[in-house]
Amino acid sequence: MKLLNTASYKNGALLSSGLGIMLIVLSLLGGKIELFLLLNEDLGIAADYFFHYLTYLGDGIIWVPLAVFIFIYKKQLFPLLLATIIFSTLIVQGSKQFVFPNEARPAATITNLTQIHTVEGVELHHSNSFPSGHNTTAFSVYLILCLVLSARYFWIIGFFIAALVGYSRVYLAQHFPLDAGAGMLTAVVSVYLSLLIQKRISKN
Repeated sequence: MKLLNTASYKNGALLSSGLGIMLIVLSLLGGKIELFLLLNEDLGIAADYFFHYLTYLGDGIIWVPLAVFIFIYKKQLFPLLLATIIFSTLIVQGSKQFVFPNEARPAATITNLTQIHTVEGVELHHSNSFPSGHNTTAFSVYLILCLVLSARYFWIIGFFIAALVGYSRVYLAQHFPLDAGAGMLTAVVSVYLSLLIQKRISKN
């Protein structure tokens, strides 16, 4: 498996798991609404614009350029990508639709909307909150890039970017930190299972 940068991946997975667990524990101990309100603080117009556009890195469309990159340069790893998309989608949508159906988002949970910082031009969603699909996608892409890129310290820079994308969901009042943490752990599980499949295919 020389195509895979497993050292970078392990570091990235540890950081992602640690942050995800921390957000879940803090939400359970301190209250998910209280932690949301703390992190949803208005940071100014520059932050509004920054997070408004940064959050698109967690959209499903981000899989397209990654798929093109892998298909051109490391097509042997296409099973890893495909399996990650399948696993992450099944876990997120299965949770949203069947395990935690119609789980309320911040705008539907907090009755006093003046407590919530919102960004102009961002449409607030009200249901299917848990887990965060944007966080799952952002951290899944991050972990795959940890595996496929040879850059020695990408896991540090990539984690910082993925974490900012994750924070954008809270800043834009779309998710609770609890949802974000669950999305991060979903990404870790999805990529881990996909890596097992990739290794099995590569041995055949």
